[in-house]
Amino acid sequence: MEICYIGSTHTAPGPRSMSFAISANRLTDGAVIFLARDKWAEGILEAEVFSDRASAEAALTQRGLPAAAANLLVEPTIIDVRGAPGAIEAAHIREAIRARGPSVRPDLGKQARQPA
Repeated sequence: MEICYIGSTHTAPGPRSMSFAISANRLTDGAVIFLARDKWAEGILEAEVFSDRASAEAALTQRGLPAAAANLLVEPTIIDVRGAPGAIEAAHIREAIRARGPSVRPDLGKQARQPA
């Protein structure tokens, strides 16, 4: 299985460098999920945050790719995130939309369950 990267390969300008998380789709229903410390979670706020790409790549190799090989999920991917653990958001629009749910119907998906 090939490792897929979404986002930049460099650090963001300024005093703080880019952080990383791992995203995938659950095979049973297609829901966007994020690698958390001890599970795969539906919310990006639960995602484990990696401060460097090497740590994210190690987690992808050790935890993401085996889960994909076991047919639990598809397309485990390293994504760029910003913010502190527990208050992160996707750094790129594509991943932000995936994290929130469909952009054309705010009454459906994850955004329908979250306060505005």
